[in-house]
Amino acid sequence: MFSKPNNPLPAPPAPGQPEPMAQTGDSALRPPQRGQKAASLVAPDMTLEGNITGGGELQIDGAIKGDVRVERVTIGEGGHVDGGVYAEAVEVCGRVNGSITAKQVRLHAACHVDGDITHEQLAMEIGAFFQGRSLRLQRPAPPAIITPPRQSPPPTAASAPPKDNNGLGLGPKPGAAP
Repeated sequence: MFSKPNNPLPAPPAPGQPEPMAQTGDSALRPPQRGQKAASLVAPDMTLEGNITGGGELQIDGAIKGDVRVERVTIGEGGHVDGGVYAEAVEVCGRVNGSITAKQVRLHAACHVDGDITHEQLAMEIGAFFQGRSLRLQRPAPPAIITPPRQSPPPTAASAPPKDNNGLGLGPKPGAAP
């Protein structure tokens, strides 16, 4: 009627050790793996004034008045940036009043962007608002390999045209017998 579960309960952590996180299907609850950076968050009730720079990922659900320079930026539906955004990848669901410069830019349906976008790849969903210029970011071309022109070998006696009396190779002199 009653049976014991096959998996025993985990042992409580040793004193001074952090409690392990629950194993769920949601990867957002797991701590970042070694070598992986955790995303920073600007919460919905926060307003930051000043420039933000750094590596890693930034999720903006609040407001930022200043430039943002990080590897990856996600601006949530309630997020607002009043300044420039510079990153490898930018996803916008909220508002940006300023320029965006990134390799990859994705504008979701609910976003509002008022400023120029400089990009290598740009994706826009139906319903996205974008007012400004879309400028294609051109990577500098790799340096061209310049090869010297091939020099032909000097003519040999067999391949040289017959010389005339004047030595110019123009054929016999007019009026001269062949």
